[in-house]
Amino acid sequence: MKTQNINKNNNNHEEEHFITKKQSRWKEFIFLIKIFIEFIKGFRTFHFIDYCITIFGSARFDENSYYYQITQQLAYQLSKHHFTIMTGGGPGIMEAANRGAKEAGGYSIACNIQLPHEQKPNPYLDKWVTIKYFFVRKILLIKYSQAFIVMPGGYGTLDEFFESITLIQTKKMPPFPIILFGKDYHQHFYEHIKNMIHQGTISEKDASLFLFTDNINEAMQFILTHTLVTERKKQAIQLFPNWWIGEKTLLSKNKPSILSKNN
Repeated sequence: MKTQNINKNNNNHEEEHFITKKQSRWKEFIFLIKIFIEFIKGFRTFHFIDYCITIFGSARFDENSYYYQITQQLAYQLSKHHFTIMTGGGPGIMEAANRGAKEAGGYSIACNIQLPHEQKPNPYLDKWVTIKYFFVRKILLIKYSQAFIVMPGGYGTLDEFFESITLIQTKKMPPFPIILFGKDYHQHFYEHIKNMIHQGTISEKDASLFLFTDNINEAMQFILTHTLVTERKKQAIQLFPNWWIGEKTLLSKNKPSILSKNN
């Protein structure tokens, strides 16, 4: 038991040591191999996912919270339009989104993160992967999403928001739809964005890279009519698993194909 605790503690500080300490070339090479393995794990898990929307938000809201309930409703509506719902896999807003997807009979997946306090996957998931490194997780969430919905949350939620906005602003990725949901919660934050425009640190055009709303219908319309979403929907192709390497899809007889051109 003591050995397990020591190994677990070492894993928790692995990224910290990589960033803050000089290490041997061999240790840095081993770390790169671990990163490579994490990417492969994510690619294999989500290779057959298409037409997917990621919903971010705090893990600290319970099911009695307004934000939990509105997220559940939004995910339900998105699933009815055959979107796969992806989250970080934990409780709170993440659970609400996955729960809404399951209640609508849609697909519910997650890219979970391994934390010192053991974030466990919520019970409303069809498929998930647990990733050790935040930067790997962020790339996987972006790679397999057609839109981001940023619900009320903390540092991690805002980190994902600014990461995606920055990548779009710098043209490192296409301007896919991003929604900042919850006007009451995000009002001071939005005022700061307007102050950045006033100070000249961003342009007015940069502020148009996302929709600021608290209306489900407006959010749905923004996503369903967005050029990148409609184009990708037309271009979707059917992918088949390679049985000889143990691949499986999420497809079942009771659910519509998330990979079909007829979605």
